[in-house]
Amino acid sequence: MPSRADRLQPVVDLAAEKAEEATRALALHQRALAESEHQLTELRRYRNEYAEMPSGIGVQELLNRQQFLQKIDLAIVQQLGEVQRRERALTEARTGWADARGRAKALDSVTAKYREQERKSQDRREQEQADERSQYRRNRSSNDPIE
Repeated sequence: MPSRADRLQPVVDLAAEKAEEATRALALHQRALAESEHQLTELRRYRNEYAEMPSGIGVQELLNRQQFLQKIDLAIVQQLGEVQRRERALTEARTGWADARGRAKALDSVTAKYREQERKSQDRREQEQADERSQYRRNRSSNDPIE
């Protein structure tokens, strides 16, 4: 009959696999957030560069410039929303990772405890058997007739 630790091992393996999946998901969310932040930084840089460029004298050029800056500002606002969404997703992924890792560690700990108990129990049985053999030999030698 399999030991408690052996019966628990598939659950431990599954928890470890889920923790690895959560780690990969966390890394994916971190990269996605970094990319979104980079895009936001680039949009802001582009807007600042465009706003500082010398403009023509004409009214139409000035209006076109203002409209273009408004479009960039809108893109910045949208990208800021994307960064915030990715930050929330990263926070959720971090929580999921911590939970999965905690479960895996707890199951590892329980399995290690069971294995230690099983080892101690086996050691006791072996010691009892050795004591019985020793006792049997003593009894046998004391019952042997002296020649």
